Amino acid sequence: MTRNNRVTTYHHDGMSSYTMDPRGGSGGGSISGYLLHRVKPHLPPWLGVAGAGLAGALGHERWANSAGAGVGLTLASVALTGTTWWVGRTTGKQRRLHSAITVAAGSAWLTAACLAGPTTGPIDDVYLMGGPGVALSWNVRMAMRRNDTDGAGEGSDKGLLEKVGLARAQIGTAKVEPNRVTAPVALEPGEQTNDDVTKALARIASALDLPKSAVRYTPDPDSERRGDLVIVPEDMLSEVVEWEGPSNLGGSIAEPLVIGRYDDGAELVMWLPGDPETGRNSTHLLIAGGTGSGKGDTALNVLTEILSRRDAIVWFSDPKAFQDFAPLRAGLDWDAEGGTQTEVMVAGVEAAIPARTRWLGAHSYRQWVPEAAEVQNDPEHTCRSDGRACGCPGMPFLVAWFEEAANTLRNLGDDTFTGIAQEARSAGISLVVSLQRPSYDQMSTSTRASLPSVIALGCDPRDEGFSLPETVIDAGAHPGAWGNRRPGYCYVVSPGIDEDRYPSPGRTRRFTIRAVPVMERLAAWAQHNGAHADPVTAGAVSGVAGRAYTGRTTDTDDSAPQPTTLRAVEEEDDMNHGGLLVDPEDSGIDPEEELPDAEEGDDAPIFGQTTGRKPSPAEARQLFAQALEEFEDAGEMVVGPKDFMDWCDRNNLSRPWVSERLKEAAMAGRLEATNTTGRWRIIPALTAA
Repeated sequence: MTRNNRVTTYHHDGMSSYTMDPRGGSGGGSISGYLLHRVKPHLPPWLGVAGAGLAGALGHERWANSAGAGVGLTLASVALTGTTWWVGRTTGKQRRLHSAITVAAGSAWLTAACLAGPTTGPIDDVYLMGGPGVALSWNVRMAMRRNDTDGAGEGSDKGLLEKVGLARAQIGTAKVEPNRVTAPVALEPGEQTNDDVTKALARIASALDLPKSAVRYTPDPDSERRGDLVIVPEDMLSEVVEWEGPSNLGGSIAEPLVIGRYDDGAELVMWLPGDPETGRNSTHLLIAGGTGSGKGDTALNVLTEILSRRDAIVWFSDPKAFQDFAPLRAGLDWDAEGGTQTEVMVAGVEAAIPARTRWLGAHSYRQWVPEAAEVQNDPEHTCRSDGRACGCPGMPFLVAWFEEAANTLRNLGDDTFTGIAQEARSAGISLVVSLQRPSYDQMSTSTRASLPSVIALGCDPRDEGFSLPETVIDAGAHPGAWGNRRPGYCYVVSPGIDEDRYPSPGRTRRFTIRAVPVMERLAAWAQHNGAHADPVTAGAVSGVAGRAYTGRTTDTDDSAPQPTTLRAVEEEDDMNHGGLLVDPEDSGIDPEEELPDAEEGDDAPIFGQTTGRKPSPAEARQLFAQALEEFEDAGEMVVGPKDFMDWCDRNNLSRPWVSERLKEAAMAGRLEATNTTGRWRIIPALTAA
């Protein structure tokens, strides 16, 4: 390992004991000291050979021709060899065998030298030839210890595993890539499991002096004792990369969305539609992260990629009035600012799902593919019974995005997205839900289980399990370690991404003030070149949303409603600075005319007043029908008794009377109950008819 022009030498225990500066000598600075240091690790075998020779000469002086000494030396030789074999059970097979043979040969020669003499017969020749051979065999083994692939791990890797409690594990040949090392690990059969490695990741990171996020373990799905240990020594995410534009302007939504990079420099990508050729499923996306974690920039990375594709439309709800997304608003097919508008959008998505599913099935698509967005000129994808090409307009991919979804869930109920999440994928719809804390009190378990993809940013350590699967956390992913200290750092779990990438941290690009003009140009491009809702989708949503849904408009479309981005600055002044100081509805009353005679019901209590005239049943139906038309014309498609307060005042009607009329309208098919008690969704007049 090389750092700061210093070379660290590792010994068999895996720890370094000496550091040399390549520009000079050893620790003392002399060449002789450096050479002595390089020789030291190879001296023990030679010292052992010399010691055995000296012991043989001294033993012969004392025990020459002694039968008792011969028995004792023989027993000691056998016992020492057996002990060596027993102690070596925790090492590799080759090392154990090599050690036992060395001890057996050395003790046998020593016994013979002590009894017969070191220079008797061939004893001295065996010593002169065998001794250096044994010493050199250990020198060769030591020189090759870093390339040892027998699984013993005599080098630094084995020493490292010993220190973290995995002494019997075996490490295979490591795959070295730029800033990434992947080493296969085989654990002791019957003694260790993959869980032992995941529990030791923090200790491995400590031994390597790396952050915990830099060490990951990917278990082999076919084995409980095999997997890959991944080490990323340098954090390449520390450098902030600003967003400069989409990666694939005019491409298909089926192509990868590039949203950042991994810590080893590879691109961080994901997909929303499925791919029947590769077996990738379509997906929904959860974006989760605490305050200050970079969730807004992450969402902008994903949204700009989607808007830059030619065959996708976006329906977007943001209760924060598009605080972060205003430059992109003109490129959206439908935008809502929360509350009633979002409630209508949810109903629109629910209505679009069966309509789009029927269209795809009628054109022989088992799931949405890019060809479905083109004009249907292929006889294999025709809805005609005679088999000829039908020429139907294509159906673009639909992304239904709910920003700050916790607000929507509180207002509409816990299971608002459950049905959408479970059914939308087959209709070429991806649901994107963004919120800070996807806990079970914020989102139902059924909805959470239906969101296969997640971008998990920094969070409270206690919330990690709400964002990421347990297996990914066990493999080393810990967004809780970042909190809000590293904005944009994230883990991405999504179909199409290799599973060994799941615990690899990435970082999304940052959006600054310099990105605003580029986003505005992207929105303008989407207005003129992006997809528009197909007739099937537009018809389905208009059937429940009425005029609340206008679709994406362009600057050259004079007949279309004005883009929603301009509505906020075109509010009319409520004050009338000229003309008669009377209400328009009273302008035709002659002040000199006598009041009409009292009619039946004039003294009945009404809302906001003590007395009032109760209309006849025919008048009541007509008044209420007009009220619903007024709300529909204004695009307010979800109403309740509180919305009629001003209307009641104008028409001298009570709130209980309105409640009864709402129930009657629901029975007549003009209204439909919503998930919120006391709230009704207006069914457009043409649809109701």
